[in-house]
Amino acid sequence: MENKQTRRGFLNWALTGGVIGLLGAAFYPILKFLVPPESVEATISQLKLPFTRAEIEADPKKSRVFKFGRSLGIIFVGPNGELGALSATCTHLDCTVQYRPDLHIIWCACHNGRYDLAGNNISGPPPRPLEKFKINEVGENLFVSRES
Repeated sequence: MENKQTRRGFLNWALTGGVIGLLGAAFYPILKFLVPPESVEATISQLKLPFTRAEIEADPKKSRVFKFGRSLGIIFVGPNGELGALSATCTHLDCTVQYRPDLHIIWCACHNGRYDLAGNNISGPPPRPLEKFKINEVGENLFVSRES
């Protein structure tokens, strides 16, 4: 039995391969757009803040927001003059929180979420406490790091 290739068989094979190649060339960029590559980011263990304790105390809000890697943090001067630093991203819907020196709380304006100065959720919809940062004062410089 002889296996002979016909012109019709070759054309079917070539046309099928061409259509598969064309579809692959069209859908590959779409697939790469829909599934982005993993971004590699250096992990930050400690950050020197670009302001001093005196600048925070002089601010009427008694707080400042800072960027810690890809997330935001908030540093504030509490009612007894102690410094506190927490994540500034609400655990409910990722809104940015603010320090309310008149009420001595961390407040999320989106849905009236409230946290105490230790970051524990005390009322509203937030399901979890805020992440805490450790503060080191070296002279006039302020350094924050994640609590281990």
